[in-house]
Amino acid sequence: MVDLDAPVKLQERTVVGKGLGNLRSEGFVPAVIHNHGQPSVHVMGSELELGSIYKAAGKHHPLQLQIGSQKYLALIKDAHFNPAKRRLQHIVFQAINQNEKVEAEVPIHLEGEIPAEKVGLMILHQLDHVEIEALPRDLPDELKVDATKLVELQDKITVADLQVPEGVTVLTEPEHPIAMVVETKAQISEEEEAAEAAAAEAEGEEGAEEAGGTGAGEAESGGKEPNDQKSKE
Repeated sequence: MVDLDAPVKLQERTVVGKGLGNLRSEGFVPAVIHNHGQPSVHVMGSELELGSIYKAAGKHHPLQLQIGSQKYLALIKDAHFNPAKRRLQHIVFQAINQNEKVEAEVPIHLEGEIPAEKVGLMILHQLDHVEIEALPRDLPDELKVDATKLVELQDKITVADLQVPEGVTVLTEPEHPIAMVVETKAQISEEEEAAEAAAAEAEGEEGAEEAGGTGAGEAESGGKEPNDQKSKE
């Protein structure tokens, strides 16, 4: 398990541009630290270590970076992966101050069993993280929301339903949906089939009525013709 409170030891790097490929082949990930308008610090670290740290810290957990005698408190602002191999390619750190509020990206956790899933309905997940603002010490690892509210079709939970701790401001629009109850493809197909069957039945009844009306007319005219003929005779 990754200890996110332990210093993340990085090395300074002078290699840039085309030379970065060689660093990656040697098991390093190039990174940069942006530091409040000061010149950026170019660093590198172990791909294995930084990959594990990113999975655990995401873009919300403050990290203690150490480069020689220099130390920075920072958040991961961005991480780039090779689209084919899914290997970590580059990390961007943002230095932060302990006493200044920062913006961060925090994951959403749906808490509790979802009643709609138990009856075969499907949950459409529309948001898995939100943007927040808080002091570094107040940054949560996740924000929870009560998923037991998802019971029937069209039930939904939004950003406004999140359980937000004191000292945290959510920047994402409160009306933004997080998850919604929808029909499964099988249910939609069944409804379409039922609608088609009902339409076919209605057409059949209409056709029968038209056929019945025509027969009745013929019977009436058939009953009058002999009388007319007889009167003529």
